[in-house]
Amino acid sequence: MIKPINFEQYEADFLAKGFDEVLARDWYPNQVVPTHIHEFDANALVVKGEMWLTVGHDTRHLLTGDTFELTHGTPHSEKYGPDGATFWVARINH
Repeated sequence: MIKPINFEQYEADFLAKGFDEVLARDWYPNQVVPTHIHEFDANALVVKGEMWLTVGHDTRHLLTGDTFELTHGTPHSEKYGPDGATFWVARINH
């Protein structure tokens, strides 16, 4: 059985791994974020809802419990489901 995790444990784990910051991000129902880039590496865990993450021609449908990683400077877009979504994201800023 996998031990349930809370935000504080997630944050502590990633800060211990050398990440700079850890945030909880909430997104509105059906929100679309056009193609953009970030100046940080991201490692994220979807904790509520669903989203579609598109990088290049590849779109991933992510549900609660799924993870994703993005390297800084990677163009990507996001679309959130009818109930919105929440994910926790650990960042290494560049």
